[in-house]
Amino acid sequence: MTLSLPPFTKAVTWLLGINTGIFLLRFVLEMFGLPAKGFAIVYLSLIPAQVVAHGWVWQLITYSFVHFELGHWFGNMLGLWMFGSAIEGAWGRRRFLELYFFGVVGAALTTIAFSYGHILGGSPGTPTVGASGGVFAILIAFGVLFAESEIMMIPFPFLIKAKYFIGILIVITLALAMAGGGNVAYVAHLGGLLFGYLYVRRGPKPAVANVGLAERYYGLKNSYYRWKRRRAAKKFEVYMRQHDQEVHFDEHGNYIPPEDGPRKGNGGGKSGWVN
Repeated sequence: MTLSLPPFTKAVTWLLGINTGIFLLRFVLEMFGLPAKGFAIVYLSLIPAQVVAHGWVWQLITYSFVHFELGHWFGNMLGLWMFGSAIEGAWGRRRFLELYFFGVVGAALTTIAFSYGHILGGSPGTPTVGASGGVFAILIAFGVLFAESEIMMIPFPFLIKAKYFIGILIVITLALAMAGGGNVAYVAHLGGLLFGYLYVRRGPKPAVANVGLAERYYGLKNSYYRWKRRRAAKKFEVYMRQHDQEVHFDEHGNYIPPEDGPRKGNGGGKSGWVN
């Protein structure tokens, strides 16, 4: 059995750096007597009432970069690094970031919906912080993409397949959410799992959309050039008639050589006219 640590891929490193920088910045600002934590709770955390009533939609993203406790920050960053690097390595930076923020925003929307429905103890005035929504989206993606890969359950000395690990994680998260998770936002965890799964199963469709758009664009462009060529051919016919010469073009603007007197080099066949 060989154990190895995952690499620090570029997007994962950026996310680790931003989260860690904000986590440390709060302590530095509070050392100078600035109310950094209060500012972060009011303006950067996810407060459903602020998003819905006041339109503070930036909180759908900013809450994921705020951590107040060392264990909370460390756990999220560890999961982001351990599993996110594998996803980024398999999918590339763009799709990995799409997955991560799809999970972040999906977890936020789930939290808002549950809070207004007062489901699982949710409340519109309760702030939520942490990157767990994005991390849980990464976890479910890892469980689907690398289902047969084995994970060591540190500190326990045994291996478990990724699909079973994710299954156990989902069951535990559901149980804790239904039991009332104290100050832990298990609803956001569920939202991250759900939206991460939807992203993996449905996947982004930009390539298909771009192909269709490109086909329409080039179709219109080619139609324009064909119309331009036909118009130029008609003008040329008129010009040659004014000089007592007859030339003919077909409906596509291609030159039709006269039947008598074959042209040199093409045996009298039709020749295309290029504008």
